[in-house]
Amino acid sequence: MLKVVIIGYGEMFTNLIAGTLDANCEIVGVLRKEMVKYSPIIRKFKDVIYPSLDHNYIKSYNLPEIEARGVNTGKFKKALLKLNPDIILIGSWGERVSKEIYDIPKIATINAHPSLLPKYRGPNPYYWVIRNQEQTTGVSFHLVDSDYDTGAILAQEEIKIYPSDTGKTLKERTVLTARGVVCELLKDLSEDIIIPLTQAEEKSTYYSHPCGYELDFSKSAEENYAVIRSIYPWDEAYFYHDITCLSAFPLGSEVIENTTKYTEPGTITGLNIDNKTVDILCGDGKVLRIRCEHLKKYDRPFTKFYLEREIKIGCIV
Repeated sequence: MLKVVIIGYGEMFTNLIAGTLDANCEIVGVLRKEMVKYSPIIRKFKDVIYPSLDHNYIKSYNLPEIEARGVNTGKFKKALLKLNPDIILIGSWGERVSKEIYDIPKIATINAHPSLLPKYRGPNPYYWVIRNQEQTTGVSFHLVDSDYDTGAILAQEEIKIYPSDTGKTLKERTVLTARGVVCELLKDLSEDIIIPLTQAEEKSTYYSHPCGYELDFSKSAEENYAVIRSIYPWDEAYFYHDITCLSAFPLGSEVIENTTKYTEPGTITGLNIDNKTVDILCGDGKVLRIRCEHLKKYDRPFTKFYLEREIKIGCIV
């Protein structure tokens, strides 16, 4: 039975735990982000008063926690040497793991990255693949080396991106896929030798943190719709009507054909007060129907009033 240490946070972290248990491996230790983010006193107080989903998930399986303020600390190294794991699994983590640490496991330190490497290295590929209107993405399990997301690949699975996908829905499917992939990978590693596949550097792409959420109606309706969908639920796309900033939400937004007389991009071609949608003509001649709210949350109860009073069909934003 393989002995596994898992580090990470969020849905990828918990699904790696689930997949490891599915493979009948022994989880000898876990390190969650809150161990690093908070001091021991604050974390223990938070675990009692307002426990995170990660904390509750770990406790539900009675998993042993490693108390360390980072993966490159002496305390974490000491814990690893004592636990003597076969594998370290990483599911979402901000620190670069040092060679001194990733060389400790008997077999390997393995990272789960939510893209088809070598494409879309870097943080939050969920956002970038939707923003760039890709048709497919995936999940990759690769060896950890001295750089981010560059290690040789052990397993991959492709995932279809649907036209209605948001960052949230794509992430939900990706982490569930990761659960199945890691289960099979661990079974294979316990029974056989897997030859890692070196990443093709000439095909690699790297994207940094998400940025630029303002809609640009000189661009196509699909491009703008992709911006709205890609950043949800982490943030909100937006556009300006005069000096008022309105947030755009994926649920209720859609691309439609222009059946009006208007031809200039940025023109408001339609309005539905009850649904809080504004139709705006885009650079490709199609219309983006946007379900919107005031950007400032304390103004949101007045969104319908603002739309009814201020938005005029035929005006340009």
